[in-house]
Amino acid sequence: MEIANAHVSLSALKHNYAVLKQRAPSSKILVVIKANAYGHGMLQVAEALAELADGFAVARSKEAIALRKAGIDSHILVLEGFFDGAEAQALAKHNVATVIHSEQQLEVVEGLSLVRALDTWIKLDTGMHRLGLLPKQFTSLLPRIRACQNIQSPFKLISHFACADEVEHPLTLQQITAFNGLSKELDVECSLANSAGILLWPEAHAHWNRPGISIYGISPQVDNSGVDFGLIPAMTLQTNLIAVREHPKGESVGYGATWQAERDTRLGVVAMGYGDGYPRSAPNGTPVWLNGRLVPIVGRVSMDMLCVDLGPDCEDEVGDKVILWGPELPVETIAKAVGTIAYELVTKLTSRVRITYTN
Repeated sequence: MEIANAHVSLSALKHNYAVLKQRAPSSKILVVIKANAYGHGMLQVAEALAELADGFAVARSKEAIALRKAGIDSHILVLEGFFDGAEAQALAKHNVATVIHSEQQLEVVEGLSLVRALDTWIKLDTGMHRLGLLPKQFTSLLPRIRACQNIQSPFKLISHFACADEVEHPLTLQQITAFNGLSKELDVECSLANSAGILLWPEAHAHWNRPGISIYGISPQVDNSGVDFGLIPAMTLQTNLIAVREHPKGESVGYGATWQAERDTRLGVVAMGYGDGYPRSAPNGTPVWLNGRLVPIVGRVSMDMLCVDLGPDCEDEVGDKVILWGPELPVETIAKAVGTIAYELVTKLTSRVRITYTN
């Protein structure tokens, strides 16, 4: 019996890559595998897509260097860039590309002696207002960027959307306009589109696109599922029933007695809890998939277990497989029930959940 298993389909990853490539066939694809590939396993995802992807993006240099040491020789970009000279030296040593998003980083790299010039992506703040050079700042720093011998020429330009998943929000078009205004006179490669940009904003497709959540078959929009875009969920989070119990009308179950049965029924005890990364905040009625049907969670999710109402006439047995999310039950559905986003659910699985892979 396999308890608390996240099964990842590598063929689903490849299918999703192909779907995103079809959306923007002229753009290169930089697959985002930060946060352990959104919980799917950074190295395994990189190995599965190495022959397809034009490169990979991670958040931090430690992730990039781990990929290099594991034999991934693709283009790798560190989205947060370096924090000091030693980190910049390490990126140069391992031939890892970096984002420069501040004048402070530029000052650091200007004062270094590197084994090779850094493959550099200059980040522009076009409206996210988190990281990046504002337009006037970029214009004033451009002569220094061009003159810096530690920055490969030509550099690349990158920016990040704030609201691309909301198709009616005016900020996205404002960001596209601002980015194009800064890049149009520069003969450099550019990247603007994340998953939402690829799927919803064709005008944002540039030399490079950066799909993250969509590679894993998950929608960047809270009211849609990946299947609405032709994507296949790559992860199936599954476990087993460890008990089936008779439960009388009017009795509660679990901590706090937050649910009472309205009828005589049978409850299933499922080997999954917040110790595995399943959200404790999942309310009564949140579904799981069991033997071809949806059944509701009842009572509070505890550390190692949760309970479901199987119904009085159920034929479920101990050992039956329970799917918490996957192709049969999109993780977006669970996220909406919980009041969060699918990104958080898949990235918060704990080390107790074993990840397995099939092709």
